Amino acid sequence: MDRRMLVAGNWKMYTTSGEGVVLVSDLADLVREVWDEVEVAVCPPFTGLRAVSTLIELDKLSIKLGAQDMHWESEGAFTGAIAPRMLTELRCDYVIIGHSERREFFGETNETVSRKVRAAYDAGLTPIMCCGETLATREALETEAFVRTQVMEGAAGLSAAEAAALVVAYEPIWAIGTGRTPTPEAANDVCRTIRATIGAMYGPPAAMAVRVLYGGSVKAENARMFFGEPDIDGGLVGGAALKAGSFADIVKAAC
Repeated sequence: MDRRMLVAGNWKMYTTSGEGVVLVSDLADLVREVWDEVEVAVCPPFTGLRAVSTLIELDKLSIKLGAQDMHWESEGAFTGAIAPRMLTELRCDYVIIGHSERREFFGETNETVSRKVRAAYDAGLTPIMCCGETLATREALETEAFVRTQVMEGAAGLSAAEAAALVVAYEPIWAIGTGRTPTPEAANDVCRTIRATIGAMYGPPAAMAVRVLYGGSVKAENARMFFGEPDIDGGLVGGAALKAGSFADIVKAAC
C-alpha cells in the first residue's frame, strides 16, 4: 500500500499566536511546490490554533492543523483542559496524544492515551499516538517489548478502519531534544514492531495502512536517512519545526 508521507511539526510551548502566523506563512512559501507530494501538519499551542486555522483557510493552504493534546471528555469541570469538539470547531485535523512530555510531567498513562484516542476518533480527529522508551529501557534491551505494550494498550478497542487510519509516532525519549538519535535501521526496527503489533491486533490491511512516524532530534541533516527506511512514513518534528527553513528542508526530504 502506498502510504502518503506525513511530516508534522510539534511546536510545544513555543510561539505566540502572532509568531505562529508568521511561521506558517513563511513555511507555506517554502513547501508550496511539494505539498501535493507530502502531507504537512503544524501543531501550535492551544492559544495559536485559531489564528493559524484562519490563515490556512483564508490563504487556502494545503497544510493540516493539529493540537498537542486534549481531554477525553466532550465537556465538563476540568479546569485548564481542552475538549475534542473545541478542536474540531477550529478545523483541526490531528491531535497529538501521549507525547512523552505529557507522560512524564502530566501523568499520562497508556489508559488515558487509549481514552483520548477513542475520543479523538469520536470527534472526527486523527490521533498521532506517541510511544517510545527511556535510555534505561533501551540499555536493558527491552525497547520492543515496552513499545509493543504502549501500542497494544493505547490503540485498544478500535475498529480495523480506525486502526488503519491511525498515526503512531515512535519517539525514543532519550533522543528528544538531545541531538542523539538511533541509527535509521534501529529506528526502522522499532517502527516495524509497531506496524506488526497493529497487524496482530487488527489484521494485515491495517498494518499496511497505518502510518508510523519517527521523532527525536529530527533535522534536515538526518531526515532523508530516516525517511528512506521502509517502515518510517515521515516525522514528528520538534525544535527544527520552529524555523520555516529547517522544517521546509525536512518536508522536502520526505519527497
